[in-house]
Amino acid sequence: MEKYLIPVLAVTGYLLVYIISIGMNLQVGFILFMFSLSPILILWMVYKVLRANIIVSHTFEEKWYDDFATKKEMCQKGVS
Repeated sequence: MEKYLIPVLAVTGYLLVYIISIGMNLQVGFILFMFSLSPILILWMVYKVLRANIIVSHTFEEKWYDDFATKKEMCQKGVS
């Protein structure tokens, strides 16, 4: 597993536990404690993702959105 995926999955799991604890009406002190830790976890996740060694082979102008085929790519495929 990529090193930057661990913080993303951990913080996502933490968010799910937080939302479930609110839905189950657990102790307010526990919910507030989780809420107070969340900014630290978000900053940790952002730091790890931004510091990840990912090599991007294209520029923003070449491929600005991965799911969107550019006009150049559509012309090469013969789609008008």
